[in-house]
Amino acid sequence: MKDKCLLGICFLLVVINVVGCRKKSTPSSPQSGEQTEVATQAEPDKTVAEKPLPKETVPAIDVAEAHEEETEYFAVFMEGKKVGYAIQSRVVDGDKVTTSDELSLTLNRAGISLSVTVNTKIVETPDGKPLGFECIQDMGLMKVEVSGTIQPDGKLALINRSAGAEQKSIVEWPSGALMAEGLRLLGEEKGLQEGTEYSCRVFDPTMTRALDAKISVGTKEQVDLLGRVVTLTEVTIRQGIPGMGEITTRSYLDEDYSLQKSVSPVMGFTLEIVACSKEFALGKNDIVELVDKMFIDSPVPLDDLGSTESVVYHLDPLPEAKLTIPPNDNQQVQQFDGGKLILTVKPVVAPLGVTFPYRGDNEAALKALEPTPFVQSEQKVIIDLARRAVGSTKDAAEAVSKIEAFVADYIDDKNLSVGYASAVEVAESRQGDCTEHAVLAAALCRAVGIPAQVVSGLAYVDQWGTVVNGFGGHAWTQAYVGEKWIGLDAAFKGTGRGGYDAGHIALASGNGDPGDFFSLVTSMGQFEIDRIEVKKK
Repeated sequence: MKDKCLLGICFLLVVINVVGCRKKSTPSSPQSGEQTEVATQAEPDKTVAEKPLPKETVPAIDVAEAHEEETEYFAVFMEGKKVGYAIQSRVVDGDKVTTSDELSLTLNRAGISLSVTVNTKIVETPDGKPLGFECIQDMGLMKVEVSGTIQPDGKLALINRSAGAEQKSIVEWPSGALMAEGLRLLGEEKGLQEGTEYSCRVFDPTMTRALDAKISVGTKEQVDLLGRVVTLTEVTIRQGIPGMGEITTRSYLDEDYSLQKSVSPVMGFTLEIVACSKEFALGKNDIVELVDKMFIDSPVPLDDLGSTESVVYHLDPLPEAKLTIPPNDNQQVQQFDGGKLILTVKPVVAPLGVTFPYRGDNEAALKALEPTPFVQSEQKVIIDLARRAVGSTKDAAEAVSKIEAFVADYIDDKNLSVGYASAVEVAESRQGDCTEHAVLAAALCRAVGIPAQVVSGLAYVDQWGTVVNGFGGHAWTQAYVGEKWIGLDAAFKGTGRGGYDAGHIALASGNGDPGDFFSLVTSMGQFEIDRIEVKKK
């Protein structure tokens, strides 16, 4: 299992832009080269933390000419411990404004250190019209590059690169969606008058999709910035995707609209970004263990789930939390006053006698046959593995069962050191945890013509590290057989549990893209399980 809390921090970079975190600046001279910052790991003196420098100007050196570039540094904290840094810069070059962000995090999962880096560059016109972007996500074994260009017809031309493969697509640009400069200008236009409220759509390059944002300007507060107390304006930002929940962030801005601090509860953790000096931002990180804290307690042990017909979960959201759990073929949801939910999970059994490849017209199923950046079902290595997995069978139910067992056996190095890998990376490395099992199983299904999706949600474990009887973030696969989505869990199959069962709570399904885990980010830590009813077969 793994949590996807990194997504919440990536969203904070967008939050910074929403309220216009940068001071108004004058255009700089043209930039023909890129600046590279070398991060040092020297531990800063105490005075650096006590006297943070929220902003500094550093020279960007180019072979043609040198110019001044305004750069801001931030320290990223989780539960009060420093886990990384963020660097932001903005350059005006004639008719283009380039905003660059770098986010680096180091976290521990079950004692294994994992470093993740996200670099984003956004290009817009001076009046905030998006022109294009580049985003590079380095998640351990996996490195994903996404670039987008808004075409003259208003559509978005995307290029995804991963595992040596390149995928191109043309999609609709979300109507009215803004990016960094547009959000900065909107924030300055609306101002920081208490009581000001407005809404907008934010395009997130890490997810390649738009989020709905609601911004509310609050009162002036005395805020502690690593030992320095200053007066700042509180701005609350709520970002969400319809049907997938929302993330609420409290940001604190100075009179020049410059972000000094942001606080966001994500997946049960408190995440903070604090403006500071370069030395402190790039300095030594603390060790923060994720896994043991990323579970929801089960009120009772769930024994022998393989012989369980169904499980009924009574879910109670925390105060002010909005819980969103979608129904599907394997789970039904009842909503009650006060936000309480009753969730019934009853796994569907795959019907025999259904052949493949799929020849139907179900829109979701047809989409679940297409190759994607994380589920590269068109690649030769995936096709070859899929043929090995299914053998000579023509029955879809038998084929998906064989794929589940094949992936469970094929990934022989089951560990948490992989940040997030695509199906091709998993095929080549044969290592990973639940998400790697899920994307590979989905890719093998698609490669033989069986629609499949990657599912994110929660799953029960009787013991995980120091956790006993809890539900943690998890990923699995579902395949479309006989007009029903059938659950497959190669990761659990590989541990001897038996695969998918009623101990799974689905929160979202898709192509395994980072944005598909948004529901997991917004739901973890937001509810308790009051009661569980188990029905045996």
